[in-house]
Amino acid sequence: MDNMFVIAMIMANFRVPAAVQHRLLYWGILGALAMRGAMIAAGYELVHRFEWILYVFGAFLVFTAVKMLIGREPQGHKQNLLVRAARNLMPVTEEFHGSKFLVRLDGKLWLTPMAVALVAIESADVIFAVDSIPAIFGITRDPFLIFTSNVFAILGLRSLYFALAGIMTKFRYLKVSLSVLLAFIGAKMLLKSWLEHVPGQNVWMLAVTVLILATGVIASILADRRRA
Repeated sequence: MDNMFVIAMIMANFRVPAAVQHRLLYWGILGALAMRGAMIAAGYELVHRFEWILYVFGAFLVFTAVKMLIGREPQGHKQNLLVRAARNLMPVTEEFHGSKFLVRLDGKLWLTPMAVALVAIESADVIFAVDSIPAIFGITRDPFLIFTSNVFAILGLRSLYFALAGIMTKFRYLKVSLSVLLAFIGAKMLLKSWLEHVPGQNVWMLAVTVLILATGVIASILADRRRA
């Protein structure tokens, strides 16, 4: 859900035409799959060789949750280091050229805003992967399950974005729910030694996850009704 909020913001900031948003997300998903695979492989090796790294992951998730709750809203694509690097590397056209990422003008190769938007989406996914991959290691250490769950999530993201992008702004408390969820998963990782022998812990984990997200959605709906 958080990924979709950021993608919607990037699309709006770059004024990506609706006709080419499908193509932009298609290439964004391919890049995200490749980067997630590399990050999962690295994370698996760390967990396999250094058991204590799970506590580091857990502490990082709690820190991320607190930062999400008290942090400011994103300031847009101009603050993105990779986007600024792309602009410094090659000239960027002012207008979109259909669905092209590169165009040749007066014998010179230019990036289009489509390419810069793709860089912004890919770099945002890396940031989200830093949060989500440690969270998955808190549930399972099977690299096959970790990668395939990321594949299904990312592939579903494209369809969910177009289905929900128009109504996501109505869920004002969803960010709070996501912060609480990250803190909950981080705490589970920090307390894994005490929770290993709790029967059905994954079932309880799923139930609490659904409850936290549902609470954010319901609270947002009730708040909108009161305001209306």
